[in-house]
Amino acid sequence: MKKIALFVIGLMTLFSCQKQQEEAGYIVQVSLGGWYSPDYTAEQVIGRIDTVSRLIPVKKVIIGWSLDKEIYRRVGEYLHDRDISMLLWLPVFAETEEVCENSPAVDLWGKVPNDYDQAAGDGFRFNCPSDPQNAANLLAVFDQEFGDCGFDGVFLDRIRTQSFVCGVSGVLGCGCPLCVERFAAEGVDIQEVKSEFETKGDAFFSVSGYTPAGGFCFQDSIAAAFFKAKGHVVSASVAAIADSLRSRGLEVGLDLYAPFMAPFVGQDYSVLAGHADFIKPMLYRKTFAPAGMGFEYDLMKKSVPAAKGYPAFDMDVDFLHSQLEAMQPYSCGKYPGIEINYKEGVVPTSPEYISESLKAVMSHGFDGVVLSWNIMKAPLTHLKPLKQ
Repeated sequence: MKKIALFVIGLMTLFSCQKQQEEAGYIVQVSLGGWYSPDYTAEQVIGRIDTVSRLIPVKKVIIGWSLDKEIYRRVGEYLHDRDISMLLWLPVFAETEEVCENSPAVDLWGKVPNDYDQAAGDGFRFNCPSDPQNAANLLAVFDQEFGDCGFDGVFLDRIRTQSFVCGVSGVLGCGCPLCVERFAAEGVDIQEVKSEFETKGDAFFSVSGYTPAGGFCFQDSIAAAFFKAKGHVVSASVAAIADSLRSRGLEVGLDLYAPFMAPFVGQDYSVLAGHADFIKPMLYRKTFAPAGMGFEYDLMKKSVPAAKGYPAFDMDVDFLHSQLEAMQPYSCGKYPGIEINYKEGVVPTSPEYISESLKAVMSHGFDGVVLSWNIMKAPLTHLKPLKQ
């Protein structure tokens, strides 16, 4: 009888996992390139999504951010005929200089951080999160350029400050007068923060430990207060933009750093999750470029080499589980981002890696995954584990 009971339990568990995966949908991303001269035609996008949707259940398509309205209208017609939502991929605090005026973010010394690898085309300037005109200009771009294209929602990208790709200068900001006032309202004196960092150097960033639930525990109380306030300042601005878009009847998704690195770039999950329909933490373990978890963590340790207390994280499935656990408390939709693109030396993914990551995500009972970051270039062999 005991063997029969165990067998039945096993079948029920298997059925539950299969049912969960069937109910959970996939969100795919289509990168059209920059604002002008889209990389793909509507026919190419439709053809690719049609191929992919025959392999896996596609729930939503995130596409952007070319200004070519006709692409969205034609792709949207195809998607809506198949009950698939279309969300505009929209950058917020960076990469908008070609379409609207922006005031730049500056570090605590009033300087604009250097771009990351600008010569390779991977660099971009971040703009001030506190300037209301920056937000107003972005929303005007949406209304004028995309409001009549048939979008069901908006996926907000670049909703942060610069990271350690620009060294310490990237994360110690924004320090413009508007942000200084907002930090003061949070009880943080930016002059005191500057003085503390200039006195302590790398030790300003030292931590006494890390837990998935609590994040890094800064030894310096001024550093702890600064990063907590930074999360409130940046995330409150993102929340206001998200609320404005949701008031238009649009679904809103947010592109986030992995939980352990999010505080450094001003992303407070507890604030953001309350203003989003879903969040997409970028849980990229095989990406050796910005937003890759190991890449960003290594840059931090190189930027502040004398800081103490940072553990040596292995980007294995156990670490992935720790980040998934950190997402657990939030009540909005949760679609972790898994990279399925492949590029030798930069994104060396494999079907085995994707299968391992997918199983980890589904074991936490989340809504699904976002297949990152451009389905147009993802090898179809990488989709086979998702079909299974």
